[in-house]
Amino acid sequence: MNPDITSSQTAQDGSASDAASFPVFHAPETPRAQLAMDALLLRETSGIPTWIVHVMEHAMIERLAGAGPGDYLRDPERVYLRMQENCGVCLLDQYLWDNPLTMTSHGYEEAERGATTGARSVERDGILIDSPEAVVEHLDRVVFPRLERWAAEFDEDARAREIVLREQRLQNRIGPEMLKVPYGCIMFPGFAYGVYGYEHYFSAYALYPDVMEKHFRLQADVAVRNNRAAARAFTDGKLPPVCRLDHDMADSRGMLVRIETLDRLWLPHFVRSLEPLLKTDVRLLWHCDGNLMDLVPRLLEAGISGFQGFQYEDGMDYRRICRMKAKDDRELIIFAGVSVTRTLPMGTPADVREEMRFLVENGPRTGLFLGASSSIAPGVPWENLKAFVEGLRHYRLHGRG
Repeated sequence: MNPDITSSQTAQDGSASDAASFPVFHAPETPRAQLAMDALLLRETSGIPTWIVHVMEHAMIERLAGAGPGDYLRDPERVYLRMQENCGVCLLDQYLWDNPLTMTSHGYEEAERGATTGARSVERDGILIDSPEAVVEHLDRVVFPRLERWAAEFDEDARAREIVLREQRLQNRIGPEMLKVPYGCIMFPGFAYGVYGYEHYFSAYALYPDVMEKHFRLQADVAVRNNRAAARAFTDGKLPPVCRLDHDMADSRGMLVRIETLDRLWLPHFVRSLEPLLKTDVRLLWHCDGNLMDLVPRLLEAGISGFQGFQYEDGMDYRRICRMKAKDDRELIIFAGVSVTRTLPMGTPADVREEMRFLVENGPRTGLFLGASSSIAPGVPWENLKAFVEGLRHYRLHGRG
């Protein structure tokens, strides 16, 4: 965990008068930012707020921003923010202005191969990960001691300050038209396939469940300390009360592991890690990748209060999810999106408009945001993007109140 900013920088950010006082986040009160805040608080709104529009193709970013060819490469942050403003975005959680720099108009061409993207070999701390036993060896020798030290040495006060100051710094950079809400400040146990690769990690998961349970338990020990700090950042630091949790646990066929094993090995530690936040008013959202339907009821029981993503073509039942309630019996917060894998790249403008109508008509009465289901990759026709942005504007100005 690397702080972006230290307490000595508090005064220059304007978040507190001196380093000794706890920083407080100042949310903008412009109409679009207030629309986002009202929706987060489940108030009935006149208009449906727009969530981040993350276009990856440089030419399309420039066109939506009203910029010239090559302007994004020359001044990426300014052009990216202008695109968000022109699309009427009300809320940003991830701040991804430099993310499109990682690809060309044809997508990823020279990406470095990693554990899950075709690396010929994976080595961690001098251990070649060539078997499930190598995964276990690395966990035992390196990861478990590291997690134990981290939990023992965790500085909750410093972490709480860091979270607030980082969010205020980003809000200042974004400006007052859009509300910045926290992202990435909450921890919970997760799969380690990104470290070891799918084959050897999931083989170890199947063969050595006690080791996997210990890994989830030690991750949760750290997460509890981090999330106590995050809870203070939300309450004392007055952060907007929402945060999206992002971890892919399914593909188009369903869960990456049998759901019964998650019930036994992962879910108790996931629930424990969230307990500090469930004592606050923070609404936790879950990013949906693949077909996550088997996990949805368990996430709601654990305290998740909403969802973002929805790969409808993989079996995510949008209507059914939007009729569900959070554990406290309140409406879910839903970040609904036009499909970036089907409708935007392969449909027509009429298909885009029809999907937006479907999302609004079947979404919750309060707490609904509109955007795209994920990043909009290169290759989406301009006519579809134009219909998409026009639809966002229509529902933002004339959505059901």
